[in-house]
Amino acid sequence: MKAVRKQKQADGGREVRVEAGPVTLAGILRIPEHANGIVLFAHGSGSSRFSPRNRYVAGVLVENHLATLLFDLLTAEEGAVDEITRAQRFDIRLLANRLVGATRWVQHFADTHGLPIGYFGASTGAAAALVAAAEMPEAVAAVVSRGGRPDLAGESLAVVRAPTLLIVGGNDIPVIEMNRDALERIGCRESKLIIVPGATHLFEEPGTLEEVARLAAEWLSEHFAPTSQKRNENMTVHR
Repeated sequence: MKAVRKQKQADGGREVRVEAGPVTLAGILRIPEHANGIVLFAHGSGSSRFSPRNRYVAGVLVENHLATLLFDLLTAEEGAVDEITRAQRFDIRLLANRLVGATRWVQHFADTHGLPIGYFGASTGAAAALVAAAEMPEAVAAVVSRGGRPDLAGESLAVVRAPTLLIVGGNDIPVIEMNRDALERIGCRESKLIIVPGATHLFEEPGTLEEVARLAAEWLSEHFAPTSQKRNENMTVHR
């Protein structure tokens, strides 16, 4: 039985309780051997830590030696209310606060302390990721947005210092324009928009989500590298 439980944890991660300010949120944490950083996922409206698309991307990131934390931005009680009102899923300020709280939890959690931190946001979660990144410039090394609504980040865009990759489907016409406009407003000039040909908003077409995962892994690994190197140098000095 012990071997089975270990294998299950290795494949799907382990359940954690994320202390995010005044609330506790359910999460799934995966830490590969020799992790070069950790990526916090901010899911889109109406989704959760069980999002199949985000879980797929997280799996690819883990294969690339990046730890991942998928967690619910709302409590179970809030989620039940939101299913009826659909109000909190668009409350970017609330979602960003939860992401900031989860980031602080990661910074203090023994298994992830010291790892470079990045965000992967989808849909409205991308706006929350950018607002949180603007508030924690020293903590967030990079941001990736999948089919995101960065326009909903408002004035926070100009304050973002983390290199940001915006990925949009080639057939997601309204969102392309929103992302082009947001790219011009993002404070970090080391940011980029990539349009995946033939993809719609949810990247359901064959090969398109795989391309998203590949691009995300490359972007995050590239921008984690300097931070990881500095961390290793500091550890060497302390020894």
